[in-house]
Amino acid sequence: MDLFNLAPQSERNLLPNDGEVFYYGTLFSRKEANAYYEQLLEEIQWRNDEAIIFGKLIVTKRKVAWYGDKPFDYTYSKTTKSALPWTETLLELKEKVEATTGETFNSCLLNLYHDGSEGMAWHSDGETALKKNGSIGSLSFGAERKFSFKHKSSKEKIDVFLENGSLLEMKGTTQTYWLHRLPPTKLKMKPRVNLTFRTIDEKE
Repeated sequence: MDLFNLAPQSERNLLPNDGEVFYYGTLFSRKEANAYYEQLLEEIQWRNDEAIIFGKLIVTKRKVAWYGDKPFDYTYSKTTKSALPWTETLLELKEKVEATTGETFNSCLLNLYHDGSEGMAWHSDGETALKKNGSIGSLSFGAERKFSFKHKSSKEKIDVFLENGSLLEMKGTTQTYWLHRLPPTKLKMKPRVNLTFRTIDEKE
């Protein structure tokens, strides 16, 4: 299913079953989105991401950052990060995403893709530290990129185009039944900054 030409409709679930994904379109004017893009490039403490694959440490060109209410530990790809304290810019964006989705978040994983050659392989955000079936608010700035979903059993695929300053929300059982990815492209593109607001489950 191709959702490139569909108008944003936050009320409509983009998935046919087994999960909930809502695309809210752009939340900011182009001027506002570009300003946030520049601020995030400048202010965030970007680091090359690391993953352990078949016992070997891999350092990606893509850069990441992890922020939150507390210095939460977050482990994925067999590596652990400790959350940095929020910046004023991130708190502004968190408030906007919370107001739009009606959810609350206590952390944010950011990704910086330098050009179209950098992407993300098929995966689901099912780490045990995250709130079960919780919401993930994905905010995009910079280059417009295709984002893809694939059902784990039926293999049905759905694509959506994420615009500069736009918000996509994944919730419910999406991570259980669907994979998602950011496919690389040979098209010449400027960098893209992606913020995924999340909720770490603070177990007592």
